[in-house]
Amino acid sequence: MTIPAHRIAFGEHLRELRRARGWTSQEAFAHHVGLDRTYISGIERSRRNPTLDIIVKLARGLEVSPSELLSTIEP
Repeated sequence: MTIPAHRIAFGEHLRELRRARGWTSQEAFAHHVGLDRTYISGIERSRRNPTLDIIVKLARGLEVSPSELLSTIEP
């Protein structure tokens, strides 16, 4: 299965933002946003394709706009 470039970019950017904001643990961040650690891991490894609701939840947990999470995706 080929993973789309936009999903890879999103996962990498999520990981960078999470770590930059002091969430070194996926588990702690997942608890903070109300998701399972394995789901966060799946997004960061580009295995999961999050819905808009999840993107908003992640953005709120990171205190950024949803557009900031999507900013690395090429048009």
